[in-house]
Amino acid sequence: MNRITVADFERVEMRVGRIVQVEDFPKARKPSYRLLIDFGPYGTRRSAAAVRPFYTREELLGRQVVAVTNFPPRRIADFESEVLVLGAVEHGGRIVLLRPDAEAELGAWIA
Repeated sequence: MNRITVADFERVEMRVGRIVQVEDFPKARKPSYRLLIDFGPYGTRRSAAAVRPFYTREELLGRQVVAVTNFPPRRIADFESEVLVLGAVEHGGRIVLLRPDAEAELGAWIA
């Protein structure tokens, strides 16, 4: 395990968002969705999430998530992913998306 400093951690901007649009993403190498996520006062951002084997579109739509919002955009096939939605990767590769324990304000900073 690599150790980082508190200052390193504080440079990572993680915020609460709500998935407001879910589309299939057939051009991605792994089974994925294209997501549009509302971060309240920080606007909406797009993300590609390789979670199609684990979530239906209906399960994702309206769900709150935690995402890293200050990475540079990343091109995935013909799509520009602007944020990284966070998830726990279980043994065997299953991804469980992270979300607040209770409904949280959109755009809230994760500390």
